Amino acid sequence: MTIFDEIQAGIEQLAQSTGPSVVGIGHRWGAGSGIVLGDGQVLTNAHNVRADQVTVTFADGRTAEGRLAGHDIDADLAVIEVGTGGAAALPWPSQPAARIGTPVFALANPGGRGLRVTFGFVSGIDRVFRGPRGRRIIGSLEHTAPLLPGSSGGPVLTAGGELLGINTNRLGEGFYLAIPADQALRDQASALARGESASPPQLGVAIAPGHLARRLRRAVGLPDADGLLIRDVTADSPAANAGLASGDLIAEAAGNPVRTADDLFDALEAARGGTLELKVVRGTEERTIQVTLAGNSQPTQDT
Repeated sequence: MTIFDEIQAGIEQLAQSTGPSVVGIGHRWGAGSGIVLGDGQVLTNAHNVRADQVTVTFADGRTAEGRLAGHDIDADLAVIEVGTGGAAALPWPSQPAARIGTPVFALANPGGRGLRVTFGFVSGIDRVFRGPRGRRIIGSLEHTAPLLPGSSGGPVLTAGGELLGINTNRLGEGFYLAIPADQALRDQASALARGESASPPQLGVAIAPGHLARRLRRAVGLPDADGLLIRDVTADSPAANAGLASGDLIAEAAGNPVRTADDLFDALEAARGGTLELKVVRGTEERTIQVTLAGNSQPTQDT
């Protein structure tokens, strides 16, 4: 038996044994994939779920309406409550995380359009990418198994069918990033299944990164200054209530310089449930503003 025969046999075996555990999320184009997490539970990416009710398509073509149990937008994870019809959960890995060169199989059912199984190798570990709202997702697994649009939320597996990660982010041509199936993911998924959605502190602004902020200030004749430029303020948000305005430059948060969106995210997380002191530059004038935090979302990064 040649190596190609072994790969073919592996794909056929995984399609039969684990294919029923891979589902489609939503309808047709622009939708995603997911996996059976347990009886009545499906795990997918948060960016695949656009409403509290979502259509789930199973390998046998059956469709069912599911309900969002919990979601964490910044981690890009969501759990859907839906009748899984006896489909088995994928097994969590029994061995340490994959290494570069580990052969992997990626599965998907894009929007319920049918099972896909592809083969590749782990090409990188501990990679970083941005979630739907710009927050860093660290420790991801990079692999070369090709995937169609709508494959995010599907699994990347070992040859033995154990879960290595949840495919989440396309990286250029021919590469994909997956959230690793480690204990952290297991704990997150369990919490979401219990309805414990993540509720990060809310500021209520859209921001522009430092290089764009400098360009925009120059365009209106203002001197260069380091920080993040506020592009928009949500009405009735903590930012609006504190008096922040479009055009303000956030220079410091909690006494620390703000150079990147991550600096602001970290300050918001540290001040969760309390008050955050911001130093802003409005035109050429520096101001110190106290923001009382609340709500369910963080600032979005305007690129």
